Amino acid sequence: MAERPEDLNLPNAVITRIIKEALPDGVNISKEARSAISRAASVFVLYATSCANNFAMKGKRKTLNAGDVLSAMEEMEFQRFVAPLKESLEVYRREQKGKKEARKDKDKKTDSEEQDKSREEDNDDDDERMEEEEQNDEEEVDN
Repeated sequence: MAERPEDLNLPNAVITRIIKEALPDGVNISKEARSAISRAASVFVLYATSCANNFAMKGKRKTLNAGDVLSAMEEMEFQRFVAPLKESLEVYRREQKGKKEARKDKDKKTDSEEQDKSREEDNDDDDERMEEEEQNDEEEVDN
C-alpha cells in the first residue's frame, strides 16, 4: 500500500499528455490546474477500483476483471462511458488475440525451421558416416 497520499497520484507526464490531447492546439494550462486534474484523476481511479473490487468480492474473487470495472462505472453513474469502454476492450482483445496468433505462427515456423535444420544436420551426419565407411572400405581393399 502507499506510504503517502502523493504516492497514489498518477504520473505527471501521463496527465500532461492526456491534457494536451484533450485540449485544442495553443491552449496552455497552469501548473496548479494540472495538479488539480492529477489529483482528481487519481481519486477517480481509486474510487472506480474500490467499486470494482466490491463486485469482485461479491463474486468471491480476488482478481478484478473488465466486467467488474464496467459494472463499477454503471454503479458510479458513468453509463455514457460504458459503451466506449466496451468497444475499447473489444479492440484490445482483438489485438491481443492477433498478437497471440502471430506468436503461435512464429513459434510454428521456428519449430519447423529447427526440424528442417535438425534433419539437415542428421543428413550431414549420415553423409559423413557414409564417407568414413567408404574410406574405411577402400583402405581395407587396398590392404
